[in-house]
Amino acid sequence: MRAIDTNVLVRLLARDDAKQVAAAERFVEDGAWVSHLVLMEAAWVLDSVYDLAPAAIATAIEMLLGHKNLTLEKTEVVAAAIAQFRNRPTLGFSDCLIVEAARKAGHLPVGTFDRELGKLADVQGLPQRPER
Repeated sequence: MRAIDTNVLVRLLARDDAKQVAAAERFVEDGAWVSHLVLMEAAWVLDSVYDLAPAAIATAIEMLLGHKNLTLEKTEVVAAAIAQFRNRPTLGFSDCLIVEAARKAGHLPVGTFDRELGKLADVQGLPQRPER
């Protein structure tokens, strides 16, 4: 199966360039695989470039789970990450995906210096550096 990169996925989601959308749709019409990394980058682009709210980003990624031509890497991990992201949108989708991928792989706890992420179950907050 083919795979797509972030630029192709963003075109499919944003639909802001008719020529590129058509090319992306032709490329995926026989099926394409989407990695977690591409999903994380796409979520970042939707946030930082398109200024979408967390709920809209969650909805966009959720729609991909049922896309007829796309196969997401470990869909159950993505679905769990979306649910976590909807509950804690200040974390960012990438943080939620990192935790859910680690949970699925049985590699817990996840260590972090991020205070907000450290509040999740199966995440261990590490000591912060003292301020000078």
